Amino acid sequence: MAPRIGIIGGTGVYDPKMFKIKDKITLSTPYGAPSDALQVGELDGVEVAFLPRHGSGHVYPPHKVNYRANIWAMKQLGVERIISPCAVGSLKEDIKPGELVIVDQFIDFTKGRDYTFYDGAKTVHISLADPFCPELNSLFAKEAKRLKIPHHVGGTYVCIEGPRFSTRAESRMYRQFADIIGMTLVPECQLARELDMCYTSLATVTDYDVWAEEPVDISIVLKVMAENVEKVRKLISATLPKIPAARKKCPCPNTLKEAGL
Repeated sequence: MAPRIGIIGGTGVYDPKMFKIKDKITLSTPYGAPSDALQVGELDGVEVAFLPRHGSGHVYPPHKVNYRANIWAMKQLGVERIISPCAVGSLKEDIKPGELVIVDQFIDFTKGRDYTFYDGAKTVHISLADPFCPELNSLFAKEAKRLKIPHHVGGTYVCIEGPRFSTRAESRMYRQFADIIGMTLVPECQLARELDMCYTSLATVTDYDVWAEEPVDISIVLKVMAENVEKVRKLISATLPKIPAARKKCPCPNTLKEAGL
């Protein structure tokens, strides 16, 4: 199998009953081992590759995920488009727990990750003014609307280093510039673009960040997370068959060409 679509997310994103695993592939990369073996199979008749970002059992915290190996392995397998479900906190009152944000911008507040494949003899400066695939974003937005999943089309994700959460002062600062907050988007999305891949982030809100000065009830957060997983499963399942084989409506495949390669 040569899947053109990859899903990088938590193990809860796919249901073994709907994701028919046909093969598990262990790959090595110039950047070390990916977080786990890539699971290849079919989701509603569409060939896909699935990779748990944090490894089986969630063994890698956000700042220790080998993002370069994960993206390189997907590319090596033949993946051209990446769908990335993730959990985030909300920085805005009108973005409520349980809702979905189809991200269109990010701000990077990470500190010590491996951000590029081009850190050796060749220096490459890619354009990342619009970091996410407009075609994928549009397709998922259309299906979210059809399925009546509460969602926001567009939103700025501020990515922090982790694994700790923000202080109240940090959270109040971030909310001046961003809509949601998480720990895994960077450098994953920019590494994908460095390899001419399409990337979309489906960010599900679990709670309000600490700017709200409201106590966080872990039982409520877990309940919202479980509900979010069901929504994302449903959305991915509905959208996959509508993703065209050819990439003709987005600039993503020409990223390196435009950078002079």
